[in-house]
Amino acid sequence: MNAIATRWLTVVASLLLALGLIACEEDKVEPAHYGTLEGNVRDSRNSVVLTGVAITTTPATTSIVTDASGHFALTDLPVGKYALSIRKADYRTETVNVNVTEGVPTTMQIMLDKSVANTRPAVPNQITPADAAANQATELTLRWHGSDPDAGDSLRYDVVLYESNSTARRQLLVNSRDTTVRATGLKFSTTYFWQITVRDKAGETNRSDVLSFQTRSLPELRYLYASEVSGNTDVFAADGQLNGMVLRLTSSSFVETSPQLSPTRDRIAYTSNATGQYHLYTMNRDGSDVRKVTVVPIEGYYNQGVAYRWSPDGSQFIYARYDQLYRINRDGTGLVLLATAPAGRHFRELDWNALTNKIVVQTVGSNIYDAEIYQMNADGSNLALIMGNLPGRLDSPSFSIDGRQILYSRDAAGIDDPMGRQLNARIYVQRPDGSGLVDLSARKPAGTNDLNPRFSPDGAKVIFVNVANDNITPPEIWMMDAADGTARVRLFQNAALPDWK
Repeated sequence: MNAIATRWLTVVASLLLALGLIACEEDKVEPAHYGTLEGNVRDSRNSVVLTGVAITTTPATTSIVTDASGHFALTDLPVGKYALSIRKADYRTETVNVNVTEGVPTTMQIMLDKSVANTRPAVPNQITPADAAANQATELTLRWHGSDPDAGDSLRYDVVLYESNSTARRQLLVNSRDTTVRATGLKFSTTYFWQITVRDKAGETNRSDVLSFQTRSLPELRYLYASEVSGNTDVFAADGQLNGMVLRLTSSSFVETSPQLSPTRDRIAYTSNATGQYHLYTMNRDGSDVRKVTVVPIEGYYNQGVAYRWSPDGSQFIYARYDQLYRINRDGTGLVLLATAPAGRHFRELDWNALTNKIVVQTVGSNIYDAEIYQMNADGSNLALIMGNLPGRLDSPSFSIDGRQILYSRDAAGIDDPMGRQLNARIYVQRPDGSGLVDLSARKPAGTNDLNPRFSPDGAKVIFVNVANDNITPPEIWMMDAADGTARVRLFQNAALPDWK
């Protein structure tokens, strides 16, 4: 062989050796770790050792039996968690969880109970509420008593709940020792069915009859408002009593706001930005049966879903989108353009009076403090200015019951803040012609704003929002006498945009 061939073979051999070393490095396998599990099995009654007890594991490894001294040992087990099954004729099977580690053996002392004839548990009794109970709260505790003929047997319970006219079930309790469970989030005026399953240690079961109860009727909750909870704005209903009932009607991750009860008292309207734009929705008074009304959204300068109102007979809505005022049937049909705002202005908050069949509406320019108030016929004709732009914000016009007065708020500090901040917003009432002006906020605390005023259903009171002018403190809902602003009483905390019918 010549020198050139020799050198060539040397190079090839070196390359093959290098490739082999690289392949070995890539195929490196982590070393396995093993441990030992050992222990003894005895009779729980007298601690006598038990021979011939079958020991198996899950995950499966190997099966062994205890020796003459009741001892067992499982060696070379991969470290990790196992479920150990221990079986012997005439004894109850036991399952034990164990963690095998490397190094020191894991040891166990296992006691087996002698098998005895098992009797199934008794049917649950002393149940409350009683079967077919009526007028139950929408949050209640279900209670029962359980027993077993076998002394010392432990019992566990499952409880299921069904709503009438629904196949969906709620599993209130699963494999629990408790003999009570709380049922929450129930609907008003609804029948519910429920059943208890009891289970003993041997797995024998028994069941109660299928029981029923009916929840009470929806109470008369005359107040509606929006409240921000954990960063999310939702709609609430309340009775207005001290420590009275408050019902949360919406709970989505979107903003739901500006609630209004229909004049016929059957549906609640509100606005939501669930689609990315504010639209009008209605729902039952308990928050069920939500229906979207609008296709054309409620939009415009500083119009975060506030620019709408029920018609006096509850069959329609009026609402604003930029410079256009629409009328629409409550079922979403019959969209009609009623009016167009003056050039460069957008419609915003508004009201519709039953006795005069007039509409009062706020318009705003490109800045929120550039506000005017107009009045028009219900068909959109005869749009007439009744209050021109004044220093400071001018908001929330609404009619008195007879339509002869207009209620509104205005920042008496007169600042024109482009972000809309107000320092001394006060509530005023006057006739449409500007006469009879009364300041209802003479007793307002300094450093606060009175906002969003509306007359009470009987016209004797005004419900409104009072909030610190720092734009940080949560708002509160108050009421006062409509004649002179006296008798100011706080109704709700952390609440805004009230409606009272």
